[in-house]
Amino acid sequence: MSLPSDPHARHDSAHGPAHDEHGGEHGPHVEAAHGSMRDYVTGFILSVILTAIPFWLVMDGVIADPGTTALVILGFAAAQIVVHMVYFLHMNPRSEGGWNILALIFTTVFVVIILAGSMWVMHHMNKNMMPMSPHEARIQP
Repeated sequence: MSLPSDPHARHDSAHGPAHDEHGGEHGPHVEAAHGSMRDYVTGFILSVILTAIPFWLVMDGVIADPGTTALVILGFAAAQIVVHMVYFLHMNPRSEGGWNILALIFTTVFVVIILAGSMWVMHHMNKNMMPMSPHEARIQP
């Protein structure tokens, strides 16, 4: 009796057709969960474009105001996050019964609350705890 070359392969005909690790039979429906080569190439091209444009904006000084440049770069970063989630992580409302999107929304809300709260606390601490000038220190009781 010879052993199969792939230790994870299960081709035992006595137990029925081979199953994948999720309990389903091997077949075309297993491939449907993954993207096609066209999807990966599209995602890669979009990622390169969404990286090259902000690089060009900064290197050539296209936008004079640094604040506006930062906002534009943040917009491109958000677009790139969406491209990665759709084309590489295959996240859509149908994947995993919608639980992936629900987890993403929860995580986004959580991160926004943490960042906004941290910025709010730091702003008020900076405003209320500013160092005194030598003159202000002398007139303190």
